[in-house]
Amino acid sequence: MTVPHPDGREPGDRDPGGPGGAGAAEPSRVPRQREAPGTVPLPAPELPELPGLPEPAEPAGLPPAPRERSHQDVMSLLGAWALAACSPEEAESVEAHLNDCAACADEALRLCNAATLLEPQRSLDLDPHLRPRVLEGCLARRPAALPVPSWAEPYDAEAARLDALLNDINAEEWRAPVTLRWYAGGDWERRSTTVGGVLDHLLAVDGLLARTVGLRDPLDGQPAGDGGPMERTLARWAGEDEKGAWNAWAPWREQSRALVRAAARTGGRVGERTIPHHRYGDPGLFLGGDGRGELALSDAYLGRAFACWVHADDIAQAVDYPYDPPLAAHLRLLVDLTARRLPGSIAGRRRAGLANLAGRLTPAGKPGRTLHLEVEGAGGGDFYISLDSATATVSRAAARRAVAHVALDDVLFCQLASGRITPEEAAEGAGVEGDTDAVHDVLFAAADLSRL
Repeated sequence: MTVPHPDGREPGDRDPGGPGGAGAAEPSRVPRQREAPGTVPLPAPELPELPGLPEPAEPAGLPPAPRERSHQDVMSLLGAWALAACSPEEAESVEAHLNDCAACADEALRLCNAATLLEPQRSLDLDPHLRPRVLEGCLARRPAALPVPSWAEPYDAEAARLDALLNDINAEEWRAPVTLRWYAGGDWERRSTTVGGVLDHLLAVDGLLARTVGLRDPLDGQPAGDGGPMERTLARWAGEDEKGAWNAWAPWREQSRALVRAAARTGGRVGERTIPHHRYGDPGLFLGGDGRGELALSDAYLGRAFACWVHADDIAQAVDYPYDPPLAAHLRLLVDLTARRLPGSIAGRRRAGLANLAGRLTPAGKPGRTLHLEVEGAGGGDFYISLDSATATVSRAAARRAVAHVALDDVLFCQLASGRITPEEAAEGAGVEGDTDAVHDVLFAAADLSRL
């Protein structure tokens, strides 16, 4: 039995005439403009030849020939032309120019191929960098009326990548087993579920953010709706067998797109908009783990982008599908978020008696002990982690007197913070020097950030 996709297409279907398909043919030099949705080309009518009739006179009122456009004019229209967004007169001018300009023809062919990434029902076997490049090119020519803020771009990109992955799996793979693991309270916890169950989990926890920005909560009216991520997830899983493993795909897709639209409507600079900690459902997840105070809306979106990437990778491993890390600019934001959460996690472990490094009171205005965390890779940077206070700022002098230094790959650091590797495994791939207790506390505090 096959499982229908939200738009009616069968899971795993590929376009036989698309790239790599059995019916694929060598593309022509001049690409064909994409048909606008819902249009069907009509054949040109054939007029019978009537012998003995004179040549018809040139009728009056013919439309003028299309205006010849300059090379620069055509270049500025190529992105819109590839998306079938030109007027008929513009499209005719572009196509006339492509017959005589090899450079524009090559660029048009590249844009036509890249534009397929903007359509939801396509294979994931494409360059993951094409989507942002096409969007950047289009927005440079026609700016968005409601642009997505930079702090919501990682969530937008990761949700789109996961949606493309889900589009490419077949009906049986929706029930592929997935084991979710995280570190909590000094021990590892595990939950077994399926690909569909992972999406149920994302839908339930993303709902916490949805309700804070005025969207409908998918668990609205249910007793578990007022609970945290664990209670909400278990409520979704309880009805999975009745709903079907793939049932969460359509509501999750709509919810993720609504969250992006809500961020675009909000706009503003990073940290300008805040939400109550208690409304987010997991007070210990961010700095200020006592549950009081405000949480930056930008951090909430980055946290969901992080979860979307991690769980998409879980799904990809379950169905044996290659999956790349986020774009470097987005990965850098996720690494920065994780590093900023470390002091709060260290303080929480110390209160629970799990820290090796004893707490030390520091006089007001005096810097405390600091660890230099060097995250390597395209998404990395240098971070100075306060070891004595969750809210202390680190001065340049304190940074120079760091008691320990840890160098860790960016993806490895995120895997540690998501509970996909242990602190011991992270230490094997890290460069470590200085106070071993400080190194221990930071690595375990990073693992303690992981959640279901």
